[in-house]
Amino acid sequence: MKKSKDILYFLFSSITTGSFIVFILFLVFIANIRIPIPKVGMNISTANYTREKIGKEHYKIGNSWLRKNDYGVWEMYLEGTPFERGLKYGILAKEIIESQEASFVNQLNELVPNNFFQHFLRFTIAWMNRDMDEYIPNENLAEIYGISKSFSDKYDYIGPKFYRILYYHAAHDIGHALADLRIVGCTSFATKGQFTKNGELIIGRNFDFYMGDDFAKDKLILFEKPDRGYPFSSYAWAGFTGVVSGMNAEGLTVTLNAAKSDVPFGAKEPISLLAREILQYAKNIEEAIKIAKNKKTFVSESLLIGSAIDNKAIVIEKTPTKIAVFDNQSNQMVCANHYQAELYKKDEANISNIEMSDSKFRFNRMNELIENEKPLDIYTVAKILRDRGGIKNKNIGLGNPRSINQLIAYHSIIFKPKARLMWISTYPYQLGEYICYNLNEVFNSNGNFNYNNELTIPKDIFLNTKEYQSLALFRKQKESIVKSVVFGKQLNLTQKEIENFIKSNPESYETYFNLARYYDSKNNKPKALEMYKIAIDKNVASKAERIAIENEIKKLQVFLTK
Repeated sequence: MKKSKDILYFLFSSITTGSFIVFILFLVFIANIRIPIPKVGMNISTANYTREKIGKEHYKIGNSWLRKNDYGVWEMYLEGTPFERGLKYGILAKEIIESQEASFVNQLNELVPNNFFQHFLRFTIAWMNRDMDEYIPNENLAEIYGISKSFSDKYDYIGPKFYRILYYHAAHDIGHALADLRIVGCTSFATKGQFTKNGELIIGRNFDFYMGDDFAKDKLILFEKPDRGYPFSSYAWAGFTGVVSGMNAEGLTVTLNAAKSDVPFGAKEPISLLAREILQYAKNIEEAIKIAKNKKTFVSESLLIGSAIDNKAIVIEKTPTKIAVFDNQSNQMVCANHYQAELYKKDEANISNIEMSDSKFRFNRMNELIENEKPLDIYTVAKILRDRGGIKNKNIGLGNPRSINQLIAYHSIIFKPKARLMWISTYPYQLGEYICYNLNEVFNSNGNFNYNNELTIPKDIFLNTKEYQSLALFRKQKESIVKSVVFGKQLNLTQKEIENFIKSNPESYETYFNLARYYDSKNNKPKALEMYKIAIDKNVASKAERIAIENEIKKLQVFLTK
């Protein structure tokens, strides 16, 4: 802690004594991060539209509307030109956009509580993204600019409204580049033929993007009928125009899986906007590949593409410098967080990722579950996406990154492309009901539709167990320990609190790993060593973490034998 304070003091002293130089550099910095306002080609503003209240949590502007369904999911239907759609989006969803931004900022404050480092991070991201607009199509910029017109003044200290929403569109990219924060770790799969009950192509995916429980509560499913391209649906959060999971009217699906990336140091197109472009302008796999090859992105990502027209799925594996298409010519395709194409077989970053991360464990577990559950239907697909176990159904504790269901998913989705059916999970994680939408009905009804109640997949019975209830205690206590160890926040756990923490997740290595760090911070080295030894005997998520724990054990053993 003293070392950190000394570093901060040195930085503060340097800034104070060199204030004039810093002031000049700041002016240069501001000049270089200024992003031009997009040309919208229309003389309209928010004043041109009036939001009409139709009922409780149900609003309308012309043919576009927003409402909250019985499961707490916001549904939005949009029509018009890009800037029109953006303006309507912002006006319709103003309150939930502000709520989501508040949750986003609060989570940032939790992850980075120090004001100095918050400012440093903010300016760093602004610098990295200073040329982002040059890589984003004008159509997307106009839509995003339209939404920004309804952004709250409350967070203008972070940056101008248009800048902020652009940066939020890059949150997924920056999040998975910071792999140690474990913000993302998705798993997806596609099956057909002998693997499904009627041979039809079925795709399932978990979007493991965690920015706190508050952020995850207000989900939004968007149904967009643009003036150009194909109508499409995507599932994410309010204010977001990119795509992480979606399907278009032609039965083309796109889902994103993060791969190992270095921290990006220069702006390119956010991967979610590339996925959006594919969804809006590609009707088959060939067209999707063509779009992906013509775009530059600043992180590595796998895009699982499913196609009703082609009756198959492939994976586009993209890095900032190269791209490959993985087609295993099989009726089963599994995608985790590492690459499978021949191009990456000798890639050092990919080899290291497979060896050191938890991606391979989830990949193997997914293949095992598909084999055990085949032939699949929507109910067995949901069962697989909700699976919390390890290989051979071993109990590896709640939230283990080796499991398909890490209990951090922002959402989970099931697609049947040929029938244009998509099931989306409801809160919490992938444990609530999956509700179904028929895109043929959605886009042939001029926005007059509802989810199909008869096709709802029931919630997971795990929600009614004491084990699930204990998860909240585990997460809360784990968070308090992390804040204490990393940020020096005062914490003195009683023996009873420690016992309850262990009972809340007894098979998780993280329980004992965090207690070891807590005891170490209290200078109780023997107890810290005891906890590390218990942790190492559990199912540690990755080789990298196992090595880190082994190193802590060695250091403590040396210390205690002096």
